[in-house]
Order: sequence, then structure tokens, then C-alpha cells
Amino acid sequence: MKIGILGSGNMGRSLGILWAEQKHEVFFGSRTAEKGQAVAESAGNNTQGGTNDEAAAFGDVLLYTIRGVNPAEVLTSIDVLDGKILIDCNNYEIPENFAYQPIELSLAEKLASEVPQALVVKAFNTMAQEVFELSPQPLNEYNVSVFVAGDDEDARKMVMSLAADIGFAPVDCGELRFSRLIEGLGDFIRYLIIGQKLGGYATISVETLPEAKNQRLGGRQSSSLH
Repeated sequence: MKIGILGSGNMGRSLGILWAEQKHEVFFGSRTAEKGQAVAESAGNNTQGGTNDEAAAFGDVLLYTIRGVNPAEVLTSIDVLDGKILIDCNNYEIPENFAYQPIELSLAEKLASEVPQALVVKAFNTMAQEVFELSPQPLNEYNVSVFVAGDDEDARKMVMSLAADIGFAPVDCGELRFSRLIEGLGDFIRYLIIGQKLGGYATISVETLPEAKNQRLGGRQSSSLH
């Protein structure tokens, strides 16, 4: 798969390197060609580097790491994004004392409204960069979930495949509107790591449990809750 990285900070650099290790073709984009080229030189694995425009033109799948910024401010023309999968891995900034407001519009939905011809998919926003250092081993032993939401089913499946390639356990979360829940989950994870100072790097693993053979507690009774 040809993958373009728009913005080569911690997230872009880390995911780009991991995908390149799995033999995907990766192009690191940045505000200047020099910075993108420097990241590619450091990354190795036949990666390329240059401007964000070049990365957008190169990739069939694009990772958008530039939080809350309209692609029209990043690219010469957003037409280059038409029909491409655009992964949004961003969270809102952490407010003072972690006093988050309810997410009425996710960053992913905002991005989709700005580039309506792109296939925006939310993913990779619920773990710290340090977790990527464990990929693919021993990461895949911990069943770390990547929550994936997007309106296009094929685009979701592609991103889920890319997550599995680097040792994560993808979870299909359905339509893009559910990215509000995923971004809220990212806020909670950051609270655990930073606010609660748990030590290490908290993640979430979704497990599907079997139904109990014996309903010794009486089973679920009818109630007003659904």
C-alpha cells in the first residue's frame, strides 16, 4: 500500500516507520521538503520524504496528523484528496484540570466536512506514542485495541488491516459519527496516563466474553433500561 504521511511529528513518524517495516511504501510529508526528507532518511526502509503536497499526491491512504487544521491551509489544493482514505489520529488539546466539554462534533467529522470527497476514518488516537515502540512484538501479545470509525466500510476495513499489520487489534466502530465516542475515549486514556499518573502507558483491550453456562445470579431481568 502507498501511504502518505501529512505532518511528520511523533505520530506521523512512528506510524510511517512501522508501516514501512511491513513493506508498505511510505512518503513522509512536512511543511518543508527538507524536513520530510530528513525524516525519511532517518526512517530508512526505502521511505521517501518531501512536502505535504507530495505526500498527498503519493499515497492511496493518507495519515493526517495536523490537529484541527483545515487541509486547505496545508495543501495547495484539496482536490488531491478526492477518493482517498484519510486517517485522522488526532485529539483535542487537554484543558486545564482535564475539564473536558462534551464532544458535540469530533475532529474527524470536522475534517470530513472540510474535505467531503475524501474517505475520512478515525483511528490511532487512543494510545501514547510510546506504545508504538512495542510494535509488532510484544505489542500483539497485549491485544491493544485500535478503534476505527468511518462512513465507508471498505475504507474502515483497509485501516483495520493497516492496524493489524503493526500488531494492534482493530475494532470496527461503524459510522464516522461514533468518532465522538472514540475521541472521548482518547481523552480518558490521556487522563489515566497524565492526570492519574498510573505509570507506564494505559491502553484498552476489548475482549468478547462467552455467555455464562449457569445463570446463578438470576439472569438479566426486565427493566426500564435498554
